Amino acid sequence: MPYVNIKVTREGVTPEQKATLIHGVTDLLQRVLGKNPNTTFVVIDEVDLQDWGIGGLPVEQYRQGLTSQTS
Repeated sequence: MPYVNIKVTREGVTPEQKATLIHGVTDLLQRVLGKNPNTTFVVIDEVDLQDWGIGGLPVEQYRQGLTSQTS
């Protein structure tokens, strides 16, 4: 009974995109590990940007650093 938790930043992920992720992960577990899709759980959590950090920085500051590196 696999349980997969996907966390994404809250930036407008559509219901269709979420459905695609759920289907894709379920299909992958079935193909690779032979898991039953009927007992595979996929949960998608959306996290506010201020609650997500990368490299010791809030994600927005991290992204700004990436933008300034490519300019």
